[in-house]
Amino acid sequence: MTATATRSAKRPEYDTVIQSIVDYVRDYDVSQSLLAMETARYCLMDTLGCGMLALQYPACTKLLGPIVPGASMKDGVHVPGTNYELDPVQAAFNLGAMVRWLDYNDTWLAAEWGHPSDNLGAILPCAEYLCQQGKKLTMKDVLMSMIKAHEIQGVLALKNSFNRVGLDHVMLVRIASAAVCSYLLGGTREQMLSAVSHAWLDGSSLRTYRHAPNTGSRKSWAAGDAASRGLWLALIALRDEMGYPSAITANTWGFQDVSFGGNKIELAQPFGSYVMENVLFKISFPAEFHAQTAVEAAIQLHPKVKDRLDEIEKIVIETQESGVRIIDKTGPLDNPADRDHCIQYMTVVGLLKGNLTADDYENEAAKNPDIDRLRDLTEVVENKRFTEEYLNPEKRSIGNAVQVFFKDGSSTENVIVDYPIGHKRRRKEGIPVLLKKCEHNCATQFNQEMVARIMSACQDQHNLEAMPVSEFVTLWVLE
Repeated sequence: MTATATRSAKRPEYDTVIQSIVDYVRDYDVSQSLLAMETARYCLMDTLGCGMLALQYPACTKLLGPIVPGASMKDGVHVPGTNYELDPVQAAFNLGAMVRWLDYNDTWLAAEWGHPSDNLGAILPCAEYLCQQGKKLTMKDVLMSMIKAHEIQGVLALKNSFNRVGLDHVMLVRIASAAVCSYLLGGTREQMLSAVSHAWLDGSSLRTYRHAPNTGSRKSWAAGDAASRGLWLALIALRDEMGYPSAITANTWGFQDVSFGGNKIELAQPFGSYVMENVLFKISFPAEFHAQTAVEAAIQLHPKVKDRLDEIEKIVIETQESGVRIIDKTGPLDNPADRDHCIQYMTVVGLLKGNLTADDYENEAAKNPDIDRLRDLTEVVENKRFTEEYLNPEKRSIGNAVQVFFKDGSSTENVIVDYPIGHKRRRKEGIPVLLKKCEHNCATQFNQEMVARIMSACQDQHNLEAMPVSEFVTLWVLE
């Protein structure tokens, strides 16, 4: 009779990745990077500004407020730009959905992509809640939490491609939010390990809602869902809910075997402040980031094609492999979420109008017959150099090229843009535009006096860092 091996029930040490995340959040002083702190301030302004602009769209605002009508919480956490006062978890969903709604907040591109400022959806409500409980937190604490959340999400994305196995990047929001919020809440190391293990244990959203033929508005609130879940898991862990040490590596049942095709989760580099320092801002227009430079190229060509639309024979877009994989889309586009993830749609609008705004994705704008006619004439091809330099950690370019060919055999020049204005290499050019973007977005929701107070508070690094969180939040409460 052959003996069969038994599996030990002895609980292992926590997975190395889980421990690395927790020890980084607990021990690393991100404030030593003045560049990261300054960039976090710009990120804070940009992220909240994106949320204010989203409040102009009923598809977003219908999801806001308490999940059950009338369930508002007296003296609860404020949702910026609104009159809502909610429990912190529901407030996190509200803010997270707002800042992500228009695909206009910052971006990180690597083996995996994502939007690290989605984590502000959890961080700011958590911080205000703690202030209401008597903890003295300043905006410096918020900025440092943002840097750490950016770093966790971004470093995990450097070598681990979750999209290649059909998983959505919002899982990284849940993990990062659980880590930084459990620390803000005063969690012990063991409680933080538990929170992060639960965030991995949750599994992941399928990317179905980001891709044709199922593209839909869930992609605009999925980050809010992840941020609120991360905060909820942190709160549960602070009640000493037990953790799961090998949530990632357990044979058969762990994340790697169940959801990651047996591949190993790897950290490409130690955690620090690299991601915030190098984050990509969406400054000029709300376009999925792989298409930002394509739209910029198209806008440059607008004067040369606007009077020759009927003469166009074809439009050629050269892009990176990732751009081909996720936003090369033909056929009918049924809703705004479909359109803002179609490189042909975004580029054609740039050629036609000389700009691109969130309104251009709405149904009324999409009725313009020239858009679909020119989409049908558009070819999308991979440019190997763009792919290589996109993956090169020294460059992290997001190159695109656009060229228009006419029926008479003539053509425009092939306009190549390697780095969008929101890239670190164009910071000097980009920051003044980012400030104007924030001011414009805030003005869609607040009067001139309130906008002036917000801009004044946010543009002084020292004073902002010293400002109590509760005082900062009141700047954003709708009068």
